Amino acid sequence: MADEIVLLSSWPSMFGMRVRVALAEKGLKYEYREEDLRNKSPLLLMMNPVHKKIPVLIHNGKPISVSMIIVDYIDEVWNHKSPLLPTDPYQRAQARFWADYVDKKPFDIVKKIIWSTKGEEQETGKKELIDCLKLLEGELGDNPYFGGENFGFVDVSLVTFSCWFHTYESYGNFSIETECPKLVAWTKRCLEKESVSSSLADQHKIHDFASRVRKRLGIE
Repeated sequence: MADEIVLLSSWPSMFGMRVRVALAEKGLKYEYREEDLRNKSPLLLMMNPVHKKIPVLIHNGKPISVSMIIVDYIDEVWNHKSPLLPTDPYQRAQARFWADYVDKKPFDIVKKIIWSTKGEEQETGKKELIDCLKLLEGELGDNPYFGGENFGFVDVSLVTFSCWFHTYESYGNFSIETECPKLVAWTKRCLEKESVSSSLADQHKIHDFASRVRKRLGIE
């Protein structure tokens, strides 16, 4: 019996894109359902009654929520192809540590750049983001991927931020490539993978989306 896989998400969500990348890495077919986050579907509210957020993966009727928990689940259930987490327990713990860092640090910082009208707050956000990305660049080192020679868990967690880079640069008035050339080279390397390029939203569409939201919020 074939697995029934449904993904509830929203196209600009970097968190939803993580799940799409993981599913593509495993070569899994699934049904995608776009959610209007201003008018959430009864299915989303039923499947994620605690947080009421996307993404939600529904596997044979059972829901899993929170993007990197979903990615971890996908890697464990469909472990026959393209492993995302290393087999060594310490290396697995390190991968989860850095994925958690990506979840908690950059996402809070970029809010200051995109959703703020205050120049001082944007400047602070820009400096904090550059410092954060440089730290991640240091962790990457000279490896092709955060997982070493193979695309892995931390790569999935961070690469979906890259389609928002153009928007961060536009509103923050800076160049990520100038500040973090190795990280941008890593991004381009990841985008050579079909699983990534087919799962990430177009950076210009993301910018247009952010602009519409800013206008709706009265920021521009």
